[in-house]
Amino acid sequence: MQFTKAEEYGMFGVLYLAEADRSRVVPLSEISQAQEIPEKFLAKIFQSLSKAGIVRSHRGVRGGFTLAKDPASVNVKDVLETIQGPYHLMKCTESMANCNRDPEQFCALREVLKIAEERLVSVFEQFTLTDLVKWQKTGGTVPVSTTE
Repeated sequence: MQFTKAEEYGMFGVLYLAEADRSRVVPLSEISQAQEIPEKFLAKIFQSLSKAGIVRSHRGVRGGFTLAKDPASVNVKDVLETIQGPYHLMKCTESMANCNRDPEQFCALREVLKIAEERLVSVFEQFTLTDLVKWQKTGGTVPVSTTE
């Protein structure tokens, strides 16, 4: 599994907003330049994030974006799944209808991948934008436990 550019850019763009003064509307060009992300690509990503209520679009001469929610209430999963949809390591882990094998037969690979998906999604749910901003500022000191 590898993040798409859209997921990577979306996360960095949203984190930039999470670090910004909450009362300030941040121009897309500023986010694009600061995070070294193509502005047109970022605009498409932020359109999805705006529809999902993660960021708020502000029109006009002083337009731009702000976070629509408290960064402590937005987790990594919220952002990533808004951009790319739910995580599935293989199509069959989403639905057996997507499996080319006999659905009556046990598949060890499918079961391992389901466990991996659950753990991955759990980590994405565990960390909020606030956690990532704090983690970035402390230079790598994990803000919350990564074990359960």
